[in-house]
Amino acid sequence: IMKVYVTAPNENWILDRIKDGWRKNKPDLVVNSVHGCDIIWFLDSYSWKNVPFQVLKSKKVVASIHHVVPSKFNLKDFKMRDTIVDHYHVPCEQTRDFIKQHTVKPIHKLGYWCEADLWVPYDHDQAKKEFGLENKFVVGSFQRDTEGSDLTSPKLEKGPDLLCDYLERIKTDKLHVLLGGWRRQYVISRLKKAKIPFTYHKMAPLDQLRRMYAACDLYVVSSRYEGGPQALMEASFMKVPIISTDVGMAKDVLNDNCVIDIESGLYMPTKKDVEACFKKVQKYNIIEHVDRYEKLFNKIIEE
Repeated sequence: IMKVYVTAPNENWILDRIKDGWRKNKPDLVVNSVHGCDIIWFLDSYSWKNVPFQVLKSKKVVASIHHVVPSKFNLKDFKMRDTIVDHYHVPCEQTRDFIKQHTVKPIHKLGYWCEADLWVPYDHDQAKKEFGLENKFVVGSFQRDTEGSDLTSPKLEKGPDLLCDYLERIKTDKLHVLLGGWRRQYVISRLKKAKIPFTYHKMAPLDQLRRMYAACDLYVVSSRYEGGPQALMEASFMKVPIISTDVGMAKDVLNDNCVIDIESGLYMPTKKDVEACFKKVQKYNIIEHVDRYEKLFNKIIEE
């Protein structure tokens, strides 16, 4: 049986959830040492430096590249790692189109999975009541938007400026913004300036986050660059109306109507859109989708 060693940065973020999902759903393929594996799967961009070169050259090395922000791309680091990578994994077309300019190694597009049983629909009216948001039009955003270097500058790849512009355009007396995640300083400052009411739940536990999704009348992904994001799948599994810029997996997961030009467009998903998103996202349920990763790794081993 093929054995895979997976690395992740232990930051309690999406890469660790991918690693945990693989280990939980494919335990017979998991090893805890680089020496006992057939494939080393690097989910981050730097842990390869901790593995002896001789070991790297004796194994098949798969590197996931999630998204690339061109202005932050370090070509020197990429070229150094490229010397030990056999195959790349990317979740979306944007990332594949970018890195194929810089490598001749095979690139496999395979979207992320989502643990559907964690994101089951929850009563919308009940959730609104729990957060005291009855009679409000609730727009959700649960991803960080501010650079860690100064905690004031917008993390432009996440599009917080586009999000705030959008919120200002749809502002009514009923608008209320529900924020989650960490480093939300930029959006909070913009909402205060625009006098848009908001509630912020920093790093809410999973059950609360699920109820936050359920309370949303609309969830907005305003990013310029993404690998996923997971919100596309989480909201879709929960039947939460969602719109997104054309980034990451948006066109793979959402109904076409829900992928918009957020700088000029306005759209409120219909019930038909919500059902279409729910139908499309089913293929990313980890129970089935993790098998596609196993097939990919087997194909790499057999080449």
